[in-house]
Amino acid sequence: MKTVTRDNLHKQLKEDQIQPLYLLTGCESYLRDEAARAITDIALRETLLREFNEESFSLLSTASQTAIAAAEQLPMMSNRRVVQIKDFAKLRESDEQVLIRYLGNPAPLSVVIFNAEDLDKRRLLTKALLDNCLVVEFPALKDAEATRWVKSRLKELKITCEDEALSDIVTLVGTDTQTLLSELDKLASAAGTSKRITLAMVEDLIGRSRELSNFDLGDHLMGRNRKGALETLHRLLEGGAEPVMLLGLIASNFHRLALAKEALSRGSRDDVFKTVPMPFFKRDAFIRTLQRSDSERISRGIKLIAATDLAIKTSVGGGAPKGPRLQLEMLICELAA
Repeated sequence: MKTVTRDNLHKQLKEDQIQPLYLLTGCESYLRDEAARAITDIALRETLLREFNEESFSLLSTASQTAIAAAEQLPMMSNRRVVQIKDFAKLRESDEQVLIRYLGNPAPLSVVIFNAEDLDKRRLLTKALLDNCLVVEFPALKDAEATRWVKSRLKELKITCEDEALSDIVTLVGTDTQTLLSELDKLASAAGTSKRITLAMVEDLIGRSRELSNFDLGDHLMGRNRKGALETLHRLLEGGAEPVMLLGLIASNFHRLALAKEALSRGSRDDVFKTVPMPFFKRDAFIRTLQRSDSERISRGIKLIAATDLAIKTSVGGGAPKGPRLQLEMLICELAA
């Protein structure tokens, strides 16, 4: 079946076009879950007994047969039932076959939503999902898309925001909508009765309070301060940050440095910040970091980050709980060498 964007999906839902099988995939977990809720809301819009016609299963803790049995049940006083299935990436072959058989002959009165961050395209289940489901992709947002999303969220909260503050929110927080949601709620609470977010507020609550931010970790790495970089990494991990998220943060920093280095070689400081958006209060520090770095070292760093990403995703290091953390520590030591 074909692949559509999230905008195409919302258009179909507005027109009451419901498919029996959906595959939601991509790194934007919040938007995937939001889409699953939207599909469910439309599919069960006229249902009086929604709680009897909506189920969700993680195949880490539930057998495939149980999830498919739920999908094959008849709806109770409803035109449809909806079943969401998650965590199916590493099933045994026999459990995969249960899902594959269902995909070839789905129940006519059920909507089944498969929800996953990424897919192993070598597996038979992945091929069956791509062939039989309406695939909706949720890649990382670009800065402009994230800015539009922030505007939309602030409108829902009935909060206004200074233009410079809006730009700094996305630059400081990044484009992950789950993280943005948390920070926006914090800013909205701080705005209080004024219902307005200012640049100073963003810098105080997100910028300067983020002592352990992307820029500071990158500064330690470019300054070859291994001790400072490792201490920063450990505090972030102890604070609950996920290794994969931190690896993405490091990768983003090196990508930003590569773009900025190229811009600086062709133009001025102003050209750098046209290419790489940056909060005003961080610009001097970033230029100093940029001047200390060289293109060869940045290129080497990007290759090391890519190798670490592959190692984490393929469970190199024995697959133990500390595997990803150890991989990050080894990366930091190499990048700061």
